[in-house]
Amino acid sequence: WELYLIVRAERPDIVHLVALKPIVYGGIAARLAGLPHVVTSIAGLGHVFTSRQFKAKLFRPVLLTLLRVLLNRQNVQVILQNPDDRNLLVAAKIVNRERTVLIRGAGVDVKEFSPTPESAGTPVVQLASRMVWDKGVKEFVTAAEILRRRGTGARFILVGDPDPENPASVPEEQLRTWRESGVVECWGRRSDMPNVFALAHVVCLPSAYGEGVPKVLLEAAACGRPIVTTDSPGCREVVRHEDNGLLVPVRSTVELADALQRLIENPELRQKMGARGREIAVKEFALEKVVSETIALYEELLN
Repeated sequence: WELYLIVRAERPDIVHLVALKPIVYGGIAARLAGLPHVVTSIAGLGHVFTSRQFKAKLFRPVLLTLLRVLLNRQNVQVILQNPDDRNLLVAAKIVNRERTVLIRGAGVDVKEFSPTPESAGTPVVQLASRMVWDKGVKEFVTAAEILRRRGTGARFILVGDPDPENPASVPEEQLRTWRESGVVECWGRRSDMPNVFALAHVVCLPSAYGEGVPKVLLEAAACGRPIVTTDSPGCREVVRHEDNGLLVPVRSTVELADALQRLIENPELRQKMGARGREIAVKEFALEKVVSETIALYEELLN
């Protein structure tokens, strides 16, 4: 109701709604207010679509119905970040393909996130994310345990805090247990991510989450770091297997450990993949490209 009062008072030519919860709340408000143009950005399908928890499975058809009502309208344009999400929503008859636009990710500032030489010493493998199970936190820790048993010399770092509003959040007690075991280091939330990536030799995101295009992978690629991630929607938009990183199956801890070990023990391969990642980030995912594509959509609607 508060959103409805705002948009009714402002009467914007375009209202742009980002992420699923704002799309539902803002979409209802925009429809009640009779706004002429609605742009929705679905930055991945998220926890409800990918979680195996009972509550998520129970709510999924409700969310699908809401999206079908809100998105399948003449005055709505839907921005999607990867073709897998577009194909899923079109197949489910939630939105017509002609009202979808593919803009791959939120972009990355390639000046702020720039390559630096690898630091000397023990290789550092980082997972930077909200600490939720679906981001592959457990798989990362298990892979670290496997590599420690193999005698592979590396430091494994978790960067980020739990997300208490997410039902799949990793409890603080679990993070403390892992930290005390010595298998991983927990650095918590950091606001200086270019400096954090400068300390990494490998960046890892073994996600099973409904990603759009993970921003952390764009930032890591722009910083010239090789990436190990899952062969899943969104992640494979950034990482091309054997080119700028390695793709592994979702929830496969042994294959994840094998891929990490390969990069930990091969500095030349790290350099090659990192340089290629930087090229891809600049050419395909620079912030200016995303901005220009978004403005072009606005202009098309207004004209």
